[in-house]
Amino acid sequence: MIRFTGRAAFTAALSALPEPGAAATALARTRQAELTKPAGSLGRLEDIAVFMAGWQDAPRPRIDKVQAVVFAGNHGVAAQGVSAFPVEVTAQMVANFQAGGAAINALCRAAGADLSVVPLDLDRPTGDISREAAMSEAECLAALNAGAAAVNPDAHLLFVGEMGIGNTTPASALCAAAFGGEAALWCGKGSGVDSEGVARKVRAVERALILHLPDCNDAFETLRRLGGREIAAMAGAILAARMLRIPVLLDGFIACASIAPLVNEAPGFTDHCLAAHCSAEAGHVRLLGHFGLEPLLQLGMRLGEGSGAATAVPIVRAALAAHNEMATFAEAAVASGV
Repeated sequence: MIRFTGRAAFTAALSALPEPGAAATALARTRQAELTKPAGSLGRLEDIAVFMAGWQDAPRPRIDKVQAVVFAGNHGVAAQGVSAFPVEVTAQMVANFQAGGAAINALCRAAGADLSVVPLDLDRPTGDISREAAMSEAECLAALNAGAAAVNPDAHLLFVGEMGIGNTTPASALCAAAFGGEAALWCGKGSGVDSEGVARKVRAVERALILHLPDCNDAFETLRRLGGREIAAMAGAILAARMLRIPVLLDGFIACASIAPLVNEAPGFTDHCLAAHCSAEAGHVRLLGHFGLEPLLQLGMRLGEGSGAATAVPIVRAALAAHNEMATFAEAAVASGV
């Protein structure tokens, strides 16, 4: 199990990121060239198969074990009226996840993904980032480690989601801190707030940036000051997956925002990630641009929970089915000039 013993260990992990297996990648590309189809005719499905081969270090990668984890946390900034729902909804939705009745439960069942839910101190909201740091150093480290501990080392593919009323506000602040731009460029409707709610969100992010940005000198401190427990947990899980060479399907705006400080510090951080979708949240397309990732889907989704990633799992399954199960030209006795 991956564990960060302190902020120095977290920073060291970011500076020594594993790479995909070069030999497996090359063999997967060779296999794609030998399958009974015109070269490149399966488009991104071919790229996905090669990507999975490299990170699994296997020329014929598997997708028997898909892991989904939803992290939940509460935010002090919710008191600023930045969400359409009260903070009590976080715990209520966690209970719904655990009972199997949420969208992510249904989508995981459809995708063949094993779902777990990790609530993080729901009775203790983070600090209001517009007035104070979200977490102490110990709290941020605990959240990162909760995320890392949740990752199954035997998973063939991982995706993470979140639940936390008000969490698009710290997500927007993290993006602005990592990549710049006015707060208004990163703030959207989130849970469905009206224009006044968006304005409150923008003001909260602006105050947070004025207060904290001078001290956001690395990924850890940025997460600690501007993030949240479930946000840091997602970052910890995605970093642990990289350390274990487990490929990751990235969900929506908040899941992606969780790693914005990590990408800012280590630009190749998303090499083990596929962008599952581009959500309807205003800043997500801009964030994916900074990551250099093209989404697999664009369905106007903005639920979070890992729902977009769950919806994209069958695309990865299709890519590996074609890669592993098609005959080669030689096996099918088909002329390879087709």
